[in-house]
Amino acid sequence: MPVYDAGDMIDARNRKKRRQKLIRFFLILLLASVCIGLYKTKDMWLAKIRGIGKQYSTIVNPGTLAEGNFPILISSEENFQIDHTDDCLVVLTDVQLFFYTSDGSLLKKRQHGFNNPVIRTSSGKVLLYENGGKNFCVENDEKTIYSKSFENNILFARMSSEGYVAVVTTSPDYECEMYVYDKKGTLVYERKCVERICDVSFTNESSQCVISCIDAEKGSIVTFVQCFDLKGSDSLWKSPSINTLGLDIYGFSDGAFILGINACSYVSSDGQISSYYKYDGELAGGSSENGKSAVAVNNDDRRKYSLTLFDGGGTEPVVINMETPVSDVIVFDGLAYVMCQEEILAYEFNGTLRSTAVISDSYTGFARSSKYIFLRGHSQIDRIDYES
Repeated sequence: MPVYDAGDMIDARNRKKRRQKLIRFFLILLLASVCIGLYKTKDMWLAKIRGIGKQYSTIVNPGTLAEGNFPILISSEENFQIDHTDDCLVVLTDVQLFFYTSDGSLLKKRQHGFNNPVIRTSSGKVLLYENGGKNFCVENDEKTIYSKSFENNILFARMSSEGYVAVVTTSPDYECEMYVYDKKGTLVYERKCVERICDVSFTNESSQCVISCIDAEKGSIVTFVQCFDLKGSDSLWKSPSINTLGLDIYGFSDGAFILGINACSYVSSDGQISSYYKYDGELAGGSSENGKSAVAVNNDDRRKYSLTLFDGGGTEPVVINMETPVSDVIVFDGLAYVMCQEEILAYEFNGTLRSTAVISDSYTGFARSSKYIFLRGHSQIDRIDYES
């Protein structure tokens, strides 16, 4: 019978424990390496995992036109605009402002008396201003909340989700002037501008503004972006020049998205250009919400039509080729809705087709609500149910 030394037994147990600890250490190290690798490459595989099970479950909406109060008929002699806010469909004609329920029932109508009227809506309110005129007002379906008049002509006006309004006017002594009002109509900021402002967007719960301005460099039109606090006078940051004529700017927590006439760009929250994308064709429409952006481009000469999706600054764009020309595009509640000649398609920003609806080719634009899509025709407004 073999005889074991107590010291040898203790050494053997210690070696076994050390071996187990070493194996455990290497397993933990391997697991940590795998986790780090997965995190660093998440942009490559996360979108694919999210798309699993969705590609075969695209929602097909019937596109059946609503009856009852629809269609809403508009006089063929009038140009009109539509928008939707807080379960209220807003329609602006040359002479009147209409408020309808989502079911098409007329809530209120008012004559406005503005030449070249324009509407912007947000959080149940309507900003109505006179492009090239001197007046603007803020309304809801019950009353006129407040109105203002200027000595100089209004170039454009914008409204934030908190009800703040920025108005940019001409100026006899400067390139333009900007006035900002709070939700009660009290003037909280004014700016005499040596640069020509082409758009304004509110950020940080309307405590800050980003503005896009146009300039000329080496014979070309460029755009730059400035951010400033409404309680101060100095710019918080200013971006380098962007090689495009800026049309719209959309501010968000990490910077701003600039939609230009031949290119678009993201600017980060420290004023640096984080991405730049030049169009291969003519801009048909663009939209952005909370940093997610969509741009539609038509190239009729090459019969190439596309929707380009951006999930934020610095990300690779997703380009989706369309079968027919694009009429309109809206980013709403995290999805990109695009209107083509005979259908409306909704995409996730990884390029997954979320839902579809067949429509006629007589519509030129649309407005999206949480349940419906309102279709703008030449002389009428229709509604379809749209699940996405």
